[in-house]
Amino acid sequence: MISSLSSAASTYLRPASTSAATSSVLSEVPAATDAATGSSGIKVSQLKPLQGAKALQGAKPISTADNPVLRDLMATNWLTTHGASASQPAVSDDAPENTYAQVKVGGKVVATLYNGGSSTMTNEAAAKIGKLEDPPGLGGPDLAQWRADRYAKLLGGTVEKASTAITQSQWTPHQSSSETYSRDQLDAAFQAMLAESQKAAAQRQSSYLASRTQPGTSADFNA
Repeated sequence: MISSLSSAASTYLRPASTSAATSSVLSEVPAATDAATGSSGIKVSQLKPLQGAKALQGAKPISTADNPVLRDLMATNWLTTHGASASQPAVSDDAPENTYAQVKVGGKVVATLYNGGSSTMTNEAAAKIGKLEDPPGLGGPDLAQWRADRYAKLLGGTVEKASTAITQSQWTPHQSSSETYSRDQLDAAFQAMLAESQKAAAQRQSSYLASRTQPGTSADFNA
C-alpha cells in the first residue's frame, strides 16, 4: 500500500603566524614617552581616550529579560519544544480507528480513506488513478468522501463507509505548528525556562562540590 499524501556556521581561521608576527612588530616599536616625542610632537600625557572607549567603560551588561524580542523568541522556542509531545495526536491519521471508508473492486480493498482526508491504496490502483488534484480548501471527512467517490469511479469499484467514519462537524483539524502564544503564556514560559536553568546550574554546582569533598581530591601545601 502507498500513501497519496502529498545552524549555519561560518568558520574564521586565524593564521598561526599572526600572533608571532604581531609580537615581533610590537617588540621593535620603542615605548612612547614624553621625552621621546620631543617638543615638536604630541606628548603622551596630552593624549585622551577615544569617545568610544569612554562609552565602553560605562557600559552595563543587558539581561535577556530586558530584551522583549529575544525574550519572546526564547519563550516561544521553549513552548514549542515542551509542547511538541502534547500537541501530537493520540493516534496517527492512518490508524485503523480513523478509517472513513474503503474502496473495493471485486470484493478486494484497493484503497482506504481516513477521517483526516488522507488515503492509502495499492500500487495497481495508484497507477490507474494517476495524479488526482484535490479541490482547494477541502479537508477532513469531506475530502475523504470526495476521494472515495473519485477512486471508485476511476477504478470501477464501490465505496463502503466504515463504522469509524465521522462527520465534518465532528472533525478537529490538527493544530498548526506556527501557533501564536498569548502574552501570559510567553511570560510564564520565560519564567519556567529561567527556573530550569537555575535548577540545572544548582545541580552542576552541587556535583562539583561533592567531587571536591571526595578523598584524594585535595592536598595540604602547609608542610
